[in-house]
Amino acid sequence: MQINTIRHSLAHIMAYAVQELYPAAPSGEPRLRRGVKFGIGPEIENGFYYDFDFPSPLSQTELQKIEKKMRELIKQNLTFRKKNIPKNEAKKLFKKQPYKLELIKELPGKTVSIYQTGKFIDLCKGPHVKSTLQFHSGQAKEIIDAFKLTKIAGAYWKGDEKNKMLTRIYGVAFSTKKELNNHLKQIEEAEKRDHRILGKKLELFLIDEEFGSGLPLWLPKGAMLRKLIMDFALKTYLERGYQLVATPHIANLNIFKKSGHWNFYRENMYSPIKIEKEYFMLKPMNCPGHVKIYNSKIRSYKDLPIRFTEMGTVYRYEKSGVLHGLTRVRGFTQDDAHIFCTPEQLNSELLKMIDLTKYILNSFGFKKFEISLSTRSSKEKKKYLGSDKIWRLAESTLENALKTKKLPYKRYPGEAVFYGPKIDFLISDAIGRKWQLTTIQVDFNFPEKFEMAYVDKKGKKQRPVMIHRALLGSIERFLGVLLEHYAGALPVWLSPVQVLVIPVGSSHRKYAQEVAEKLKSEGLRVEAKVEAETVSKKIREGEIQKIPYILVVGDKEMKKKNVRVRERGKGDLGQTPLTKFLKEIKIRIENK
Repeated sequence: MQINTIRHSLAHIMAYAVQELYPAAPSGEPRLRRGVKFGIGPEIENGFYYDFDFPSPLSQTELQKIEKKMRELIKQNLTFRKKNIPKNEAKKLFKKQPYKLELIKELPGKTVSIYQTGKFIDLCKGPHVKSTLQFHSGQAKEIIDAFKLTKIAGAYWKGDEKNKMLTRIYGVAFSTKKELNNHLKQIEEAEKRDHRILGKKLELFLIDEEFGSGLPLWLPKGAMLRKLIMDFALKTYLERGYQLVATPHIANLNIFKKSGHWNFYRENMYSPIKIEKEYFMLKPMNCPGHVKIYNSKIRSYKDLPIRFTEMGTVYRYEKSGVLHGLTRVRGFTQDDAHIFCTPEQLNSELLKMIDLTKYILNSFGFKKFEISLSTRSSKEKKKYLGSDKIWRLAESTLENALKTKKLPYKRYPGEAVFYGPKIDFLISDAIGRKWQLTTIQVDFNFPEKFEMAYVDKKGKKQRPVMIHRALLGSIERFLGVLLEHYAGALPVWLSPVQVLVIPVGSSHRKYAQEVAEKLKSEGLRVEAKVEAETVSKKIREGEIQKIPYILVVGDKEMKKKNVRVRERGKGDLGQTPLTKFLKEIKIRIENK
């Protein structure tokens, strides 16, 4: 039996349990949640959810009560019975359920399907399990046993913030209890690694609601980490033939109308700003600016490929309900680049880009990844720019590059951006979660719309091909994923503070500061903690900050020009000459 069918069935049983626990009470009878309204309850990755409209808030503690009731219902050997009924009959059946009535109205045809499970009836097309128990040799076995309700969240009806906020109850479910327990352990580990908690604990960033939701403020250590990531990426790109450019944070609305963003991407853009008699936009993309830079002079085939890159900050409107720390924000910086090449150079550029992607991700410690190929939907062509011929060429070129590199991939029709197909790299972090970071997009449309050209060998004008790419993606998202991958214990080369120097007593402060200055002069990021506090307290604070190395200096160390080294995760390594420590840490930094 498919696990998704089990998960869907569990969503119905959860709704049944809620109906039993919080029934509509007779008029005049006091009851906390009289008349719960039911939304929808699908299966999702790893589990299921159901949306409810409770008259009063539901607390996290009530999940256990609902789960207990679910298990009681399952033991009753409930069956799932499907029936097709006329819409008029369905409207009478759900006359006190406004969300169901809205769905009935929107469904095509004259009939709808319902499922009855015990005393619970829901509008649903299925499928579901036949019953909650199976019998073997006279013994009953629960076929939907490995599940757990996990959390409560708010969710706008139909995902539209203009609609009412409903209460969404999430659950997880697996085929076996072993799989369930492994998943719950992963959730527990993920909570420990939550970058929002780590960001506060390590003093990296904050999001202040008064300043603006989804707009991170970088504290000194976080700003340093952000700079380290961007510097490494830019240095790598410039070494590989990219040219650095920069574009403003706003641009004239007309440029985004011409690019197609205004028609195809408007819901993700902020409202225009009127300046004098013209309208400007906070830019959601860097590409129109790069196109303008390309078009600023006549280009020859000898100039191509041209690779422009910038750490470009963009602004996109995200609904408040989906904002999440650094991984879903409204203002972010991309390691953006656009490559302009001849059609003959396209395959070569894509192959180089795939190699570069693997190098960048590996350098940050991401060794495992999956690849998706997003193509145009053949049924909704109006959502995309360009002709069938252009799309076939772009899609086949991306696919051939992946095949040449012998990289496995999954094809996702309908997931392309409006101007072209793309490939995305989904990395796996330390606890097996997948994150989409890198994106590479082939575009034949922008060159056409902006009348881009280069002069070929015969002196004739030709259209270049444009590749959009961001290998780290959003720096904010990448940094959040990086923090969770390492649980905050970043590699030495990325740590905002690499070394903490602690004197044993007041007589050792001068030597501690000399050690710190020596290390700083060699390019290390160092802090000396010389305040009048106990050594143990200073060490503990350094460990909380996950600083890779803590150097303690006292009489013995001062006399011999040594340092006592404490390495993160290993503890006290004993005394060593300062020169030896410096040599060893430099090797670690160079080797990343």
